[in-house]
This record gives sequence, C-alpha cells and structure tokens, in this order.
Amino acid sequence: MLDQAYLDKLAEYFASGDLEFDFEHGDEARRQMILGCLESLMDLADQADELATKLIFKGGMLQAMAGIKDQK
Repeated sequence: MLDQAYLDKLAEYFASGDLEFDFEHGDEARRQMILGCLESLMDLADQADELATKLIFKGGMLQAMAGIKDQK
C-alpha cells in the first residue's frame, strides 16, 4: 500500500519548484486542485505522525528499539 518511490517523486516535485510553477501559471481550477491536494497531504501527515507515535510507544516498542530490557 505504501509506495516509497511515489513519495520520493512527490518530494522531488515539491523541492524542484515545479509545484510552485504549476500553481503560479495554472488557471483557477488548477490552483484550487493543488491547494486541495496540499491540504489533504497535510491532513495525512498529521495522521501519519499520530500513528507513528502510537506504533513507537505501543507496548514499550521505544524501549525495545533502544535495547532496554523490561525489569520485572
């Protein structure tokens, strides 16, 4: 489901300035579409951050990753 190659392509689209160029030279419909996509991406980033935090801290995963053994 996750596609790192697509994420890399998207990152390059942002970093290259192509998205900004497309926005500045696009018609109103294109600009609205770009802003809508960016808003959706920001919402997904918030969800990804929350999920990553949950996964890392769930069941002591952070301690396991750090090599700390449970002391009982």
